[in-house]
Amino acid sequence: MHAFPLDSRMFDPVREALAAKTRLLTPDLRGFGAGAALGEPMPEPSIALLADDVVAGLDDLGIDRAIFGGVSMGGYVAMSVLRRHPERVAGLLLVDTRSGADDAAALERRRAAAERADNGDIAAGVAAVTPLIADGTATAVRDRLARIADEVPAATVGWAQRAMAARPDSTELLARTGFPVLVVVGENDAVTPPAAARQMAVAAPEAELVELAGVGHLSPAEDPAGFSDAVLGWLSRRF
Repeated sequence: MHAFPLDSRMFDPVREALAAKTRLLTPDLRGFGAGAALGEPMPEPSIALLADDVVAGLDDLGIDRAIFGGVSMGGYVAMSVLRRHPERVAGLLLVDTRSGADDAAALERRRAAAERADNGDIAAGVAAVTPLIADGTATAVRDRLARIADEVPAATVGWAQRAMAARPDSTELLARTGFPVLVVVGENDAVTPPAAARQMAVAAPEAELVELAGVGHLSPAEDPAGFSDAVLGWLSRRF
């Protein structure tokens, strides 16, 4: 599952490598890309709703269990799948994300961003992705991500900010896992830094941690080779 404010195209640089070794599904979450519309009236902002959408998509494909992976907001969705549908989870891949709920400062930032979005004021394009990626990221990578972010409607931005703000703490949930978990984080991730990744890796009994040097908050897009190697190596060892 993709990060905010992007869609499944963020995985295009790793798609070929991963799909060659495993069945890869990269849905667009509700309101993003080709995902289902938020609709009118909009549903209550909820990461759980996105998790249920993902599981419904697997039902349509006749898939009973899967490894659920997500980057940033997508990681929150993956952990919500674990909370709501634990019988469907064979493993977790948590990338540039965190298990903890937002603190007061983060909640205020999300509230303010959502209210600005209600008035059509959103960070778009390059302004939306530059704070997420590491300094020195190739201009072509930044611009590709910016084009994706530029397509996200303001209504989706506000809804997603409120959904992320309302998510519960999942650290204790990870502590009860009995399956493989891979945590991947960029060394220079300023949004969910390596300390947050280490917290998840310590919490989950069967977790492995990979830190990608020189990478920011969008590991699959910033370091496709390093990310693919980490995931494929984990899959070969644990599944």
